[in-house]
Amino acid sequence: MKKITLLLLMGIALFSCEKNKTSDCGEKMCTEEFASVMFKFVDNKGAGAEVKDFNVINQRTGERITANSSIYTSTIKGVFIIVDDNNKLDLSEQGDDLKITGTSVETGQTKSVVIKVSGGKCACHINKISGPEQVAFD
Repeated sequence: MKKITLLLLMGIALFSCEKNKTSDCGEKMCTEEFASVMFKFVDNKGAGAEVKDFNVINQRTGERITANSSIYTSTIKGVFIIVDDNNKLDLSEQGDDLKITGTSVETGQTKSVVIKVSGGKCACHINKISGPEQVAFD
């Protein structure tokens, strides 16, 4: 009886190993780190600017992106988490253009920039491909 139980367990283990090897993404080794992309709005002197009407729109889908980790950030004036690993399924593997927009509380000026960030279901982490890290109000 012990041999039959052992054979059954080995068969189940082999079956489940094969199942993992045939996933759509193949075998990957991912780190435990949590990636995010930050962006900063500054005034004409380079200091952090207070911003209202902040938003991030994925230009491919037209959907608004909100980084879940942004609610846990410290309140550094003008600094925002644009996207994080919780958003990787919202992004394509080739990278999506994300339009970042904000309005200066002080001057009323609105500025927009576009950055490119990749993700996808097989990505371990999001990855910023291109674009500025900050924008300055006049």
